[in-house]
Amino acid sequence: MKKQHIIITVLSIAAIALGLLISRNIWFRLDLTTDQMYTISAVSRNLYTEIPDQVGITYYLSEKLSAIHPIPGEIEDLLREYAAYSHGKIRVSVRDPVKANLTMEMEILGIQPQQIQTEEQDQTSFATVYSGIAIEYLDQVEVLPVVFSLDTLEYDLTSRIRSLVRGGSREIGVLVGDSTRSLSNDYEYIGQIFDMSGFRLREFSVGEEIPASLPALFVLGGTEYLDDWALYRIDHYIQSGGKVLFAVEGVFIDTQSMPTARLMTDQGLLSMVSFYGATVKPELTLDRSALFLTYTTQNAYGALQQRYVQYPLWIGVLSQNGNPSHPLTARFNGLDLFWPNHLELNPPEGIQAETLFTSTDQAWLETTDFSVSPDAPAYLLEAETASTTGKKTFASALSGVFPSYFAGAPKPSREGAAEELPELPATAKESRIIVIADSDVGSNYIQRRQNLDFLVQAALWLCADDDIISIRSRQSEGARLDKIANPQKEAVAMTWARTLNVILLPLAVIIVGVCLAWRRQRKAKGGNEHV
Repeated sequence: MKKQHIIITVLSIAAIALGLLISRNIWFRLDLTTDQMYTISAVSRNLYTEIPDQVGITYYLSEKLSAIHPIPGEIEDLLREYAAYSHGKIRVSVRDPVKANLTMEMEILGIQPQQIQTEEQDQTSFATVYSGIAIEYLDQVEVLPVVFSLDTLEYDLTSRIRSLVRGGSREIGVLVGDSTRSLSNDYEYIGQIFDMSGFRLREFSVGEEIPASLPALFVLGGTEYLDDWALYRIDHYIQSGGKVLFAVEGVFIDTQSMPTARLMTDQGLLSMVSFYGATVKPELTLDRSALFLTYTTQNAYGALQQRYVQYPLWIGVLSQNGNPSHPLTARFNGLDLFWPNHLELNPPEGIQAETLFTSTDQAWLETTDFSVSPDAPAYLLEAETASTTGKKTFASALSGVFPSYFAGAPKPSREGAAEELPELPATAKESRIIVIADSDVGSNYIQRRQNLDFLVQAALWLCADDDIISIRSRQSEGARLDKIANPQKEAVAMTWARTLNVILLPLAVIIVGVCLAWRRQRKAKGGNEHV
């Protein structure tokens, strides 16, 4: 009997040990969040099918940081999940750079140290810690210098692994069409967000050759500055299969003092974009879903005062006004537009055109007399509401084999140019185009993260990484309370909220209290009668 007990005990221990060993290769997570924020998506789980050789992921994490904060543990869990689904194609390791004496290597890799404040035995001190990731494939390395959030971590990992494996260029060209603007001075936030997202920006000058190997090109403005030479370069790129985002408009806003507006003289850009299937109407759009503007003005006595007004020419595009059936806007979180125009779609035969996002149905237009001053009386801003109110299209996506804007016409020439423009390709290739009726969508004027996120996702769609888009957009929505744009509906909702919280709930508490007191009184009275 004793021998039997010993055998059972040994077998039980062996079974437990074997179960622990097997459990290292079994991954299970119960994720009850709405958007499965803590579970990697199908494209990440299936990465192993795209990886010929092993990918190494090293998480450089200071033990001191992991001991005081839960985020590093969640990051490590996500990395382990990659390894668990990879069929051995992804190897994950976690190293403490300080313990392993790797601080010099961290500097070479570009993983940045961070200072944190710690308190031990009533003493405050600062410690240098690391939380960065290096992804290695063959002789290539991609680095995430600082990782301290799960928001875009899956996108950062999957997009970089795919880029390393494919050996492709994660490069986006930018052509700032207005001579008064530049990428570094007027669109610097685009550079920052694209760098964080693993893209390298390449700035093109007006009229410069655009190589067909460039994955995508952003054209920002240029209505009055891009001549036929420059437009031919863009058209040639599209005919060669290049993908382009046009952020353009037909109304110029002078913001040197109080804003004033005038129609732009189109040198051909708006005509070319219209030829491709999206006509930018040179009309200003206003909307009840308006942002607030703070500015300084003089009162009647000459004193300066700050004003805070709702400005209908600055539009907060709502998340519910995105196109849920398009991969680019399937999880649209809204964005902001300043003095936007609007679009009408007129795609050529064989071109698929889809709306990406719109105004509310309470939007209206200024088509002739542009009143753009925040001090303008309401009757001037709303002069055309009766004839123009309705939903307006702000952005569209077009795809297919585009006809050439210059087909059948002689090649443009430029005085003093040492080179001649190349011939158009004999056969046009399939391409993708995005048109946004606002050149400020990514400018320094608008400092909303959702605008920059949309532009990154637009680059992904142009580069045909549709499945990656769904990963990057799986993050918490903005905290703006803007679901109700209609003033009448908003007033009704506010009235109900006040009534519920100020009258009905307190009244319900009083009624319940009275009922309980009455019941106690009856019980007490009944007890006295029995006595």
